[in-house]
Amino acid sequence: MVERSDRAPLLDWEEIPSAEKPGGTVPVAAQVKDRLASPSNNRTSPGCSAQGWSSGPGGPTSSRSVPDGCSAPPATSSTSAGNDEALHADNEEHLSDSGSTEESLDDRMVKWEEKDQIVSVFVVAFNTRSGNMLEWCLPKDMDLEGVEFKAIASGSHRVTTDFIYFRKGSYFGLACFANMPVESVVERGARMKSVGILSPSYTLLYRYMSFLEHQVRLQLQTPGHYSPLEAFYEDKRAILPPSGDGVVSACPDNAWGAAINHSMHPEMKITHPAGCMSQFIRFFGEQIMVLWKLALLRRRILIFSPPPVGVVCYRVYCCCCLANISIPGIGVAVPEFRPFFYVNVADISSLENELSYVACTTEKIFEEKKDLYDVYVDNQNVKTYRDGLKPLLRLSTADREKYRKLTEQRQMLLYSQEENGDCVSSEEDLFILFFLEQNNRIFQTLSEVAASPDPTLTHESVRAMGLDPHGDRLFLLHLLEIYGYDTLLVSEQLCCS
Repeated sequence: MVERSDRAPLLDWEEIPSAEKPGGTVPVAAQVKDRLASPSNNRTSPGCSAQGWSSGPGGPTSSRSVPDGCSAPPATSSTSAGNDEALHADNEEHLSDSGSTEESLDDRMVKWEEKDQIVSVFVVAFNTRSGNMLEWCLPKDMDLEGVEFKAIASGSHRVTTDFIYFRKGSYFGLACFANMPVESVVERGARMKSVGILSPSYTLLYRYMSFLEHQVRLQLQTPGHYSPLEAFYEDKRAILPPSGDGVVSACPDNAWGAAINHSMHPEMKITHPAGCMSQFIRFFGEQIMVLWKLALLRRRILIFSPPPVGVVCYRVYCCCCLANISIPGIGVAVPEFRPFFYVNVADISSLENELSYVACTTEKIFEEKKDLYDVYVDNQNVKTYRDGLKPLLRLSTADREKYRKLTEQRQMLLYSQEENGDCVSSEEDLFILFFLEQNNRIFQTLSEVAASPDPTLTHESVRAMGLDPHGDRLFLLHLLEIYGYDTLLVSEQLCCS
């Protein structure tokens, strides 16, 4: 949430202090500890009126930072501003009493999270003669080649407003687009621009959505007025680490070393009024179970949709959340499930080298590039050209049963909210926790069987995972291969249906 500031005319993007917000966020370190300590009860919501994804910077692995992918767990824990202040006071008192200059893990993570990490701000415009062009940026020496085609998606001339998440090298970007009618022959009756930012992490970009939306309208109405953007960058720009290698980390690597599991994804905050995951699952229906399996198998998933792009970027994020695992050590050796968000033809060379990703595009030509993806999603149609994956597109009996349970849980939640005024639980929490628990259940069972005297998967152990011994046999074989369960044997009774 943003509001205008009384203190500086140019800083109209400043955030409301935590004491003024309806609910502040728990320090990131505390969130991580809570999630790892109790994965089955790791999400609470500020309230029924809270819209969206809560932020929490996470690292993709124990030794990599957010720019390399998505890996920290979803969490929307909240606490009062008073508790936050008390925590800071306790930390300061502890450091003072001990006389030690060393900071605890909690202190380092909290202080780092509070810092803004904006590495660039820019304006992109559509020129009737030269097409998309970078109009202005800070810093001036920032490599923004190609950002003009990410900030204004192909086909954007058909929509009035949009927002776009994307990747640029090791950074993530958010741009807000607007299309304004003008009485100008040179501009062919329309003026189109985007204002965007780059950051090492996508989890905090939502903070500046309102600011970017306001600034793009300002750029359309009074082109060339960059003062608010200059002030924003000066106040929010990232501080390069002492190593001087030019790479900004969203959180120091050593701070996350023992806290973050490889297969968890950092949570974004969403501005979609009806919620992200709930919209995602209602859109795909039972097909969500197919996407769940493909995400868990770390397949390359490309989602096609015409503009607007914003809601499709949310589907990219939701696909990542389907593959969350909170059991330490699971998934360390598998390809990282990387969110690329919006991609265009300029990203083809990058995608060629990716083993696992999920992205979206508005360019239909990608469908012909069958070597770039394993799964192509067109509207609600999930398809693949890979013979080995085609059987996975069929729903098993267990898939339908899981979807039925998910639907029932959602109906019970909605009833509780309506009848009892339950403002603690949310659909977002329910959906993400549902798949997290399902994934944990699978890998917990696999680990137990692998450690047993007879490491053989039977009908009973497969059912214990919540899978269909017949319909999910191929999925299970893929899973064993990808996650390195080489010592497990599969009972001959588990034959294909």
